[in-house]
Amino acid sequence: MDKLIITAAICGAEVTKEQNPNVPYTVEEIVREAKSAVDAGAAIVHLHVREDDGTPTQSHVRFQECTEAILKACPNVILIPSTGGAVGMTPDERLDSTNTNPVPEMATLDCGTCNFGDDIFDNTMPTMRAFGKRMIEKGIKPEYECFEMGHLDTILTMARKGEVPGAPMQFNFVLGVPGCTPATVDNLCWLVNKIPAGSTWTATGIGRHAFTLAAPAIVMGGNVRVGFEDNLYLERGVLAKSNGELVDKVVRMAKLLGRQVATSDEAREILGLVRK
Repeated sequence: MDKLIITAAICGAEVTKEQNPNVPYTVEEIVREAKSAVDAGAAIVHLHVREDDGTPTQSHVRFQECTEAILKACPNVILIPSTGGAVGMTPDERLDSTNTNPVPEMATLDCGTCNFGDDIFDNTMPTMRAFGKRMIEKGIKPEYECFEMGHLDTILTMARKGEVPGAPMQFNFVLGVPGCTPATVDNLCWLVNKIPAGSTWTATGIGRHAFTLAAPAIVMGGNVRVGFEDNLYLERGVLAKSNGELVDKVVRMAKLLGRQVATSDEAREILGLVRK
């Protein structure tokens, strides 16, 4: 079994300081949270960025600023910028995060439209084809974000047609979003059993499911994502003080379950990345 790759989704686009005062907005705060996660054991930082007032943005200028600052503090970390952005952003706006220099090693690619609480997260087939084309052209490895069971079949069909990058593929199964696939072990097993041989995968449990989904992922040989984007609490009623606290809890779980944690360089080898 490969070592466990831990991803920290440090701020997202929707959570606010009103919900947890430690959610980062500024460049300095984003660097602080990235470093806390990496120091605790995260090999990957999944990156959204904000304006200083907390407004989500996909501006490549802001991504460039945050990326350079994070890499100065954490030189080896793998950064996965979001192309999901925030609900309501246009496809062109969302793709701007891939226009940094150097080109990102990886980026997210959302695999279909779905309910997102009271909103609709719009990912039409033309949008996904455009995102796939961009990643093929730029040599970016996608992390395929699947929120629904049908998303997996959709993206596998697109890969067979050459519309998105193919094998080896990395999937992130995001379970427990209100209105999407529930975060159950049965659902996780179904998804994992359908991916192509040689693929890698990560489990993301939303809210109270963060750690109850992390445990089976660790045992099953998958990887785990935690962070303020997905969950603001260390345990019931206890707000996390940092992303590092959330990562550290996964590290402790892995140790109890007999799984070693991957460094960023080890994660690159597992994911088949060639650092640009």
